[in-house]
Amino acid sequence: MEDQELDAKMNSLMSTAYQDDTDVQEATLRPKMLSEFQGQDKIKSNLEVFITAARERHEALDHTFLIGPPGLGKTTLASIIANEMGADIRMTSAPALDKPKDLAGILTNVTENSIFFIDEIHRLKPALEEMLYIAMEDYEIDWVIGQGPSARTMRVPIPKFTLIGATTKAGMVSSPLLSRFGINCRLEFYDEKDLSAIIKRSASILEVKIEPEAVGLLAQCSRGTPRIANRMLRRIRDFAEVKGSGVITPSIVKDSICKLGVDLNGLEEQDRNILRTIIEFYQGGPVGADTLSISVGEAVESLEDFYEPYLIQKGYLKRTPRGRMVTPKAYELLHIKENSNNAGQGLLF
Repeated sequence: MEDQELDAKMNSLMSTAYQDDTDVQEATLRPKMLSEFQGQDKIKSNLEVFITAARERHEALDHTFLIGPPGLGKTTLASIIANEMGADIRMTSAPALDKPKDLAGILTNVTENSIFFIDEIHRLKPALEEMLYIAMEDYEIDWVIGQGPSARTMRVPIPKFTLIGATTKAGMVSSPLLSRFGINCRLEFYDEKDLSAIIKRSASILEVKIEPEAVGLLAQCSRGTPRIANRMLRRIRDFAEVKGSGVITPSIVKDSICKLGVDLNGLEEQDRNILRTIIEFYQGGPVGADTLSISVGEAVESLEDFYEPYLIQKGYLKRTPRGRMVTPKAYELLHIKENSNNAGQGLLF
């Protein structure tokens, strides 16, 4: 039941998770080179230096670790690095690698100076991690030949390659694996200026006309995430074509997000229900995650992975050792007087 609820949240309009049915056009909107990539200026500047140096030395780029929430461009950056290096890229995700032979099959087929990208690398199994240690350092893999007493280990050389590991949960990556990455890049949420540039570029690719003020409104409600911004742009384009003249105007944006259940802060109705529950039932907190999840009818996993990060980032919610607490901004958002006795007033679902 919890897995079904989690899947439902992943398919939510404001979810940062990739959605096969909704985000099919995302590949066409992804930048191909660093010069096209908007935002993350510090990371771009450093990568440009590292890539140029590696290219001039005709060497493989150092192993690169990309950290950040979903939807910020980790997979896109991996593809850009491959394009900038003029190298082949092999992409997979850690859950898809089940046994050592799966990883060995990929590593023995990589080409010189190519890119091997592993998404959600924190979910890699320990046996596969140990194989990666040797591959990353010595460009060899250990392979067991035979069985029983006659079994022996043989080291198989592999071409020099660059491993790019991406994760949304850096704390779950083991220290030995983490220490083998030479380049670490932490992607941050995007500000409205960078999101506006992304929306303008995507609108140009999709051949959608959008007014400057509408760009700003759309950036404001995109949760600092390019994936959500592009998804919202495609949905609002539908409203503009059916309900309007085909041009995305500020009024179209406001009307569309209202129909989609999103406000200009990027909050869905359930986001507001979570804050309202803490205020009205628990006097602003603290309240434990398990108790809160029961109160709002959400699985703890979806509460922690899909709702809390943005509420905390925007300053509406905070985690304390005793539990979750709302901030004064949450009272202001919901137009509720702070320090008043809100218990027993009921929830406005």
